Amino acid sequence: MQTKPFEETSTIEIDDIDRKIIAELNINGRISYTDLAKEIGLSRVAVQSRINALMDGGVIERFTAVINPERIGIHVSAFFNVEVEPKHLHAVADQLSTEPFVTSLYHMTGPSKLHMHGLFRNNQEMEHFLKEKLYTLPGIMSVDCQVLINRYKSRMGMRL
Repeated sequence: MQTKPFEETSTIEIDDIDRKIIAELNINGRISYTDLAKEIGLSRVAVQSRINALMDGGVIERFTAVINPERIGIHVSAFFNVEVEPKHLHAVADQLSTEPFVTSLYHMTGPSKLHMHGLFRNNQEMEHFLKEKLYTLPGIMSVDCQVLINRYKSRMGMRL
């Protein structure tokens, strides 16, 4: 995880056509430019140009597959609040961001809190991660863990 110095980030203006393109891509990221053009009412070249501009501007960060973890044997989804001594915060975040079990990692308000999500095959794998990876990091003050029972909604795309 690389930290950036504070800087104002420029905002990219998107119009209703861009919103329609993004909405269709959220439904099916594999849709062809031709089919997307038909849905939107533009030419294939215009749609491709707009998508490229959205990617170049950082609006679309990447295209990816959304995996159902349970279908591949990953049955434990856990959220962690990790309190870290301030002087170790960035080093801990950098280390945790390299861990394959960690799917997301955020610095939250509060006394040097990291909020982390992890996926594990089972409780034993999670326990091993905690004992061998997380608890051994310098500066860890406390770890609070909640295990997911049922997923009702997960962010796929966002409101525009």
